[in-house]
Amino acid sequence: MNLRGDTQVYCIIGFPVRHSLSPVFQNSAFEHFGINAVYVPFEVKPENIKVALEGLKALGIRGANVTLPYKEEALSWADHADKHAKIIGSANTLKFENGAVHAYNTDWVGFLKALKKLLPELRGRRALLLGAGGSARAILYGLLLEGVEVYIWNRTHERALRLSGELGGKVVKKPEEVIDRVEIIINSTSSGLKEDDPPLFDYSLLRLEHKVVDIIYRETPLIRSAKEKGCFFQDGLDMLLYQGMESFRIWTGLEVPYEVVREAVLRYKHGHIRT
Repeated sequence: MNLRGDTQVYCIIGFPVRHSLSPVFQNSAFEHFGINAVYVPFEVKPENIKVALEGLKALGIRGANVTLPYKEEALSWADHADKHAKIIGSANTLKFENGAVHAYNTDWVGFLKALKKLLPELRGRRALLLGAGGSARAILYGLLLEGVEVYIWNRTHERALRLSGELGGKVVKKPEEVIDRVEIIINSTSSGLKEDDPPLFDYSLLRLEHKVVDIIYRETPLIRSAKEKGCFFQDGLDMLLYQGMESFRIWTGLEVPYEVVREAVLRYKHGHIRT
């Protein structure tokens, strides 16, 4: 990579962000098309987020991904937002153009494209969504658009009720209430990042018919249990790649091949113990 005075700069901001795989595959996408651009991570502490966002504009950054915990902040800060980001209530993609900031949410697109590799037809199916945070909002939005009947569970019951009231879906007090009624189980929480995280429900209740999705892009105890039960399962890597590919399309107008970004991540993971 040869950086020059006219190199375009793209970035991801969040806290923490050092673990992000986005620079790995976004830079591979720029390289694939021969675009003179670089994508870098910026770890921003909460007390600095407002000045950091203004700094992106001042520095001439062309586009940015926004991850936890700043997606809602990014939406409110932008000059314009697409209808999906407005309804979801958060933005993970910013485009800087003609002095204005445009906000988008590509998480729901990435999730649906990944899920449809397991289940091409979603209408009429039933899903249990674990969590009620920012990722859950995007996932719920996408599922409801596809005609899925969604049950929502969150450790803080009030947050689940609030999410249901704003976007839709039915709230349950315990996942076990609907395990036998749903086909799709989705973990949108951070539970599973650590091996000693308590289980979200009794994983022994998983059945062969379940399709299990975890947005964490590594093997979690939930995914491991799904494997042992013989369930179809999916970690969060494809969702990450597809949402990033959609961000790239918004910034450049170009459709990067899936194989290009996946191969870049696999090469990186092969060479690093910690991903």
